[in-house]
Amino acid sequence: MKRMTLAVAGLGAVISLGFYFNRPKISALSPPEAVANPASDQTNGDTQQLNPVSAEAKQFRQNPTDATSPGQAPRVPSATTDVRLVFNQAIETLVSPQARFEEKQAIWKRLKETGDLDQAITELEQRAVNDPQRADYAAALGQAYLKKCAIIEDVREQAMLAMKADQLLETALGLDPSNWEARFTKAVGMSYWPMQLNKGQEVIEQFQTLIQQQEGLPPQPQFARPYLWLGDQYQKAGYPDYAAQVWQRGAALFPDNSELKRKLVSTP
Repeated sequence: MKRMTLAVAGLGAVISLGFYFNRPKISALSPPEAVANPASDQTNGDTQQLNPVSAEAKQFRQNPTDATSPGQAPRVPSATTDVRLVFNQAIETLVSPQARFEEKQAIWKRLKETGDLDQAITELEQRAVNDPQRADYAAALGQAYLKKCAIIEDVREQAMLAMKADQLLETALGLDPSNWEARFTKAVGMSYWPMQLNKGQEVIEQFQTLIQQQEGLPPQPQFARPYLWLGDQYQKAGYPDYAAQVWQRGAALFPDNSELKRKLVSTP
């Protein structure tokens, strides 16, 4: 029991430090963070202002006193109704396979800033229970737990959330092995686990699989991130030549990515 407690506390401390030193650098409400949270913002993908307001909410704001029929009192939606509509739209975006990665990261950032992350976790937990076969719910909930890890101080709670997140992301990959966000978030999260747990090779393999999968798809801005992370993992493992090869490959595919350019410039 004592060993388990120390291991959990150690895991939480390492994850906490990792999240602190790799906090995403982003502007106010413009997409894009890096995983996540656990991941640093390492790409220059196109940004787009977050505005997860449904058509109905927008209509309320444009004409809040529209009467339904003559003689009836005007329908004036409450502020609570409008906020709920916005929140629901944000959750729908987070679990949508069609939503842009940068847009989702902007929503995660907004939820943390407004103090609504716990509410989002509760909503995603309920959805995951109601539909356990949907990979997007498990993947989003796993990301939510890791986002919360970055804003709490209790190292034991951080460790427990990190392990729950890893299990959820593994569940998501079991349901959909091609889920990019689940595999990327899992690999990034594991990269912060204590060295004594020997997760280094598994992290490398996860990024290798992700790169192999994404190279068969149309390029997207976030696809540059695995090259950055895999190169870092090789360098940490003592293989600088492999790291340089990975960064060169990424730079050839994403020539506008400034982080990959800097990696190559700093490589001997």
